[in-house]
Amino acid sequence: MKYRKKILTIIVLIGLALGFYFVYMFSRTFFWDNTIFEQEKIYVFIKEGDNFNEVRSVLTPFLKSVSDFSKAAVKKGYFTRVKSGKFILRKGSNNNEIINTLRGKSLTVRVTFNNQERIENLAGRVAQQIEPDSIELLKAFLDPIFLKANGFSIDNALGMYLPDSYDFFWNTTAENFRDKMWKSYQNFWLDDTKEKLVDLGMTPLEVISLAAIVQKETQKADERPLVAGVYLNRLKRKMKLQADPTVIYAMKLKLKNFDTVIKRVLYQDLKIKSRFNTYQCEGLPPGPITMPDISSIRAVLNAEQHRYLYFVANPNKPGYHLFAKNWKEHNKNKKIYTDWLNRNRVYR
Repeated sequence: MKYRKKILTIIVLIGLALGFYFVYMFSRTFFWDNTIFEQEKIYVFIKEGDNFNEVRSVLTPFLKSVSDFSKAAVKKGYFTRVKSGKFILRKGSNNNEIINTLRGKSLTVRVTFNNQERIENLAGRVAQQIEPDSIELLKAFLDPIFLKANGFSIDNALGMYLPDSYDFFWNTTAENFRDKMWKSYQNFWLDDTKEKLVDLGMTPLEVISLAAIVQKETQKADERPLVAGVYLNRLKRKMKLQADPTVIYAMKLKLKNFDTVIKRVLYQDLKIKSRFNTYQCEGLPPGPITMPDISSIRAVLNAEQHRYLYFVANPNKPGYHLFAKNWKEHNKNKKIYTDWLNRNRVYR
């Protein structure tokens, strides 16, 4: 009898030990804190197509026990069902919480861009903020089928992207990003803007091309409607725009170097052969020479009405310009500016 009781006691003790061990391992695997970072939260990015081993590599620097995380992932079925996206991990999270987060909804990111000079620059800027790289984005931006279907060309494709901040899932595709930008573009050119286009007799892309020139001409937002009025006056009179920023853009295109800094346009530069050179070609260039911000676009849509046809930088009021209604007045203003350039030895 005693022997039987002893055996039962041993069995019970072993059972309890195994039970405690199971509870201990279960709790440790699923419910103990498994984070080692000091911040209150961190963000992890899982790329499209990543497998569990790649996810584990991303998480390794932030976990106390990678093996416990792997065990929990297998038990919860995450091992074979990895999701891509941006996710937030909080300090003190256990494996159960971490895995639930990783298979939950991806967080959005705030994508911001402005003042990009070329479509290639835009692709590079956006690639810093969402998963697709600049090559994927550029391919989507310049997709000939998309461009043709929506009335764009390689020359004016940049005009579709209105500078602002937008919410996207980090793992959005290049095509989805482009398509959302197309919808934003369409929404912008509704209601009051449509009426103003009719009044100006211009298309949205023509307004954007002109706004890009206005923005390059003056950094002063309060002067932009005045500058826009000058160019609209010239267009109405069938005069060439003769905008120096278009010459600079044409020079950079020819040099294939958009990092070149050109402070002064020389007479010889005005002869450069390019569809973007408005000293040589009539009307607007075939596309925007930069990405104009919304204030520049609105400056064209709400251009100041006046009789000015010329302007030149005002050295006595940096950032602003001297305006003239005729060539005689303009020559006087131009002499003030060129004398200042020569005094300060600005030759290029």
